[in-house]
Amino acid sequence: MKSQTIASMTLAAAMAVTLTACGPSEPVDEDRPGSEPADETPDEGSTEYPLTLENCGREVTVEAPPTRVVSLDQNSTEILLSLGLEDRLIGTASWTDPVLPALAEAEEDVPRLSDDAPTYEVVLDADPDFITASFGRHFALEGGVASRERFDETGMESYLSPTDCEDGTSINGGGTRTRMLEIDTLYTEIRELAAIFDVPARGEALVADLEERAEEALDGVDADGATVAFWFADTRTPYMAGAYGSAARLAEMSGMENVLNDAPDDWPAVGWETIVERDPDVLVLGDLQRARFPGDLLEDKIEFLTADPLARTLDAVEDQEYIALHGAEMNPSIRFVDGLEKIGEFWKERDAE
Repeated sequence: MKSQTIASMTLAAAMAVTLTACGPSEPVDEDRPGSEPADETPDEGSTEYPLTLENCGREVTVEAPPTRVVSLDQNSTEILLSLGLEDRLIGTASWTDPVLPALAEAEEDVPRLSDDAPTYEVVLDADPDFITASFGRHFALEGGVASRERFDETGMESYLSPTDCEDGTSINGGGTRTRMLEIDTLYTEIRELAAIFDVPARGEALVADLEERAEEALDGVDADGATVAFWFADTRTPYMAGAYGSAARLAEMSGMENVLNDAPDDWPAVGWETIVERDPDVLVLGDLQRARFPGDLLEDKIEFLTADPLARTLDAVEDQEYIALHGAEMNPSIRFVDGLEKIGEFWKERDAE
């Protein structure tokens, strides 16, 4: 049987946010994910400043809504755009794929500081008052953009996605997960950013939209415990999804079993011998439009799978049991819903054959 779905794929923590109801919301763009017409948006509360949040082992205090924001990752940028905050964004970086189509117009005038991680000097030249990041590697002392302490010294408060944190430690900054990432952790990020920028109702609308779409995506889906491997990038020593990250959560939500459920890293590098030995029923292939390294693009992966003497022995390759997700959809982001929808379509189409 041959079936192939090309997919376009995010994650309960409590908020330490104080909100008081006191006025009508700002208009919301109904074309953005989770948005609704301004005249249907309920009254928003106003964030009480100074606002202090616990953020990955640090306290973040915001005296007023930030007005000049640099987002160091695509995931964070798309949340801010979905909240209608493009007028506050003065720079973005670290993109794996084109922006979501619904956000393309909003993103059009936001400066791209770098497709990869920018230097500290480039960020400093943009003169931000707030920094957001999805991955703690940007705040690493070595190899990062700058430490959070260094940003503090120049008056820039910083925020790290809680999806990259466990017990106050950044996973991408050198930590290791001990439990699976929860979807509610992504919702916490959305709500906290909405509170920081004083648009809490927009955050609630976005969360409600993602929850509804996630439920609908899996309605009637029965993967029946099929095994799966998620391949992010690289051909010689592929980065495959480990047991506890966002891709593992996608597998769990859709009723599949991740063949690397004994590997704690989010994206461990493994040999093809391991994948062939575990023989997944389905391969989820990352289609990284950044196209910087061999195996980033979907077509590169498929070409490798069909040519490599070892990889082509997989039943999933012979039967073309592929689901393709963009890179941003395989990391914790609002795009997890797109991934669930395409995974659901794959199984519905497969069952109909």
